[in-house]
Amino acid sequence: MNIDSRESFAPASAWRKICSDRVAFFALCFVAVCAVLCALADFVAPFHYAAQDLKLGAVPPCGEHLLGTDTLGRDLLSRLLYGGRISYAVGLLATAVAVLIGVSYGLLSGMCGGKIDAFMMRVVDIAYSLPFTIFVILLMLVFGRSVWLVFIAIGAVEWLTMARIVRGMTLDIKGRQFVEAAEALGESKLGIMLRHILPNLAGVIFVCAALTVPSVMLLEAFLSFLGLGVQAPLPSLGSLVKDGAEAMEDAPWLLVFPAVFFSATLFALNRIGEALSEK
Repeated sequence: MNIDSRESFAPASAWRKICSDRVAFFALCFVAVCAVLCALADFVAPFHYAAQDLKLGAVPPCGEHLLGTDTLGRDLLSRLLYGGRISYAVGLLATAVAVLIGVSYGLLSGMCGGKIDAFMMRVVDIAYSLPFTIFVILLMLVFGRSVWLVFIAIGAVEWLTMARIVRGMTLDIKGRQFVEAAEALGESKLGIMLRHILPNLAGVIFVCAALTVPSVMLLEAFLSFLGLGVQAPLPSLGSLVKDGAEAMEDAPWLLVFPAVFFSATLFALNRIGEALSEK
């Protein structure tokens, strides 16, 4: 009797969805090119992100500085590349943390059911009610400020939605016949989770992760805008937008270029996630 009725997630299927949507395909190309350039910022950036020229000050785009410089004479293009690297890294690593915690928590809650499931979901409800900013401030006070703490703090909040989705799907899947057959044959709960339920969740997890990346990047930008994220002189897209907003009247290019780049990145990532979620 075949009880292994998995509907495994196929990367080829995701690729076909992207290719069939012209906007999503160009969005993927845009994100891929930007990610590569940001990852290679040490080699492609014309200047170091912290290199200052106080005598130069803020100058508009010119031949030597294609996107201009900020008030401290730092090259904006270089800071965009380095800042993009931080923001992309936050998006990927914090999403990985959220997926790891959310999938494990939701899968366990759905499999246990009953009072344990109810208790675990009430914990999620309580966590949802906690103000995110206050939570991050407390973490900063206890552990100090660091880039890695930003990754962990954001991932430790974003897992809540993932846990709810995985828990609901687990409750649905564990009532199907192939799971009941596995239980009747004496397979352990751990084996059922790993062999029968988790593979069926792969597609949903992948789509949720794709939609979580832009949300995480936006949270990082919000924290940096408040001064709670990446600390100077290390840039991120959020801190660059903040610096540009403060100098908007005298040097509007400091706001326009980071804001356009960040907005285009968020739009592209959201469009990719929407294309993957379509049937």
